[in-house]
Amino acid sequence: MSSASYPDAGTASASYPDARTASTSHDGIRTASRALATEAVHAGRDDLARQGLHAPPIDLSTTYPSYDSRGEAARIDAFATTGAEPDGPPVYARLGNPTVARFETALARLEGTESAVAFASGMAALSAVLLVRASMGLRHVVAVRPLYGCSDHLLTAGLLGSEVTWVDPAGIADALRPDTGLVLVESPANPTLAELDLRAVAHACGSVPLLADNTFATPVLQRPAEQGARLVLHSATKYLGGHGDVMAGVVACDEEFAGRLRQVRFATGGVLHPLAGYLLLRGLSTLPVRVRAASANAAELARRLADDPRVTRVHYPRIGGAMVAFEVAGDPHEVIGGVRLVTPAVSLGSVDTLIQHPASISHRIVDADDRRGAGVSDRLLRLSVGLEDVEDLWADLNRALGQRAALPLPAGTREPVSSV
Repeated sequence: MSSASYPDAGTASASYPDARTASTSHDGIRTASRALATEAVHAGRDDLARQGLHAPPIDLSTTYPSYDSRGEAARIDAFATTGAEPDGPPVYARLGNPTVARFETALARLEGTESAVAFASGMAALSAVLLVRASMGLRHVVAVRPLYGCSDHLLTAGLLGSEVTWVDPAGIADALRPDTGLVLVESPANPTLAELDLRAVAHACGSVPLLADNTFATPVLQRPAEQGARLVLHSATKYLGGHGDVMAGVVACDEEFAGRLRQVRFATGGVLHPLAGYLLLRGLSTLPVRVRAASANAAELARRLADDPRVTRVHYPRIGGAMVAFEVAGDPHEVIGGVRLVTPAVSLGSVDTLIQHPASISHRIVDADDRRGAGVSDRLLRLSVGLEDVEDLWADLNRALGQRAALPLPAGTREPVSSV
């Protein structure tokens, strides 16, 4: 086994950041600096007790009555100018929803940004960012592979009129042009879990906004805004919701950019349903506990896979997390077909464990040469580790991997284990 180290499963929570959020106010209520675990439970809910409520209400209205047409017109004009959330009562669901706004407030607090804007999916959120920059004549994007397969396709196909230059991290600064509107990275990346020095990447971006997809890490493991990213993207479908029953996306950012995102959301209609907003707010309350428990399981499975002769390489991030990627010596499709407790399915971040073959599903849409060049081999499997007992998970994986090789693999077959 390689000497690469993994976070100790028994003490995993000790390695996670516990930064305190700055004091702020919501609905006139001032909150002191609070630890992340406290924010996860209370952010977006600080006004409830004053209203005589314990659980946040779900507002399903699509429209709201107003007898002051002049005042309504002034509020709509203000939104058209700045994209700021309208003062006073809601107007129309595409302009904003009180339940969704609670989730946005909470996520911004966890990521340490001024604002957050929620969308119907992660791809809708990314599309809105690209449209904001394109509306300013900044259609060029610099991006680092690997990215989620659909993000890669959106850029490569130029579906929104964008042009992309693919680079390695060291080439970001040289790739910038006067019309570059965005630098896009994932860290840890999907599906290889490759990590970037976000602070160095942000420095290389200069004045061009850095968008860091933080879906895999969540604010429990890292907060990209603290390292210089102007925009933090989440597929909220994953860890933020955490139970595989809600689809959403969100961008955490400064208020100026948030205003532009709201305007795009209003114009294009990629709004988040209020029930989804409620489920996401509830999901955030257990996010730190879920991520830390699943990460302990993942670290243990990564160690066992690294010791297994049927596995040629293991990818596990230095910052930890609940994702593991590994390459097998045999047929990866047989492993997918052999699991019984683990669910063979796309997506990730749920309380149950999922496994998938990226070259067949999540990254199938990416050109094969580009995919392999980004480190996504045809034998790579991506494991999203859940909250089951680790012994039960290992028993299922052990069975799915098939009979152990009777003899050592040929020299050069087994690649080094990497804590990427």
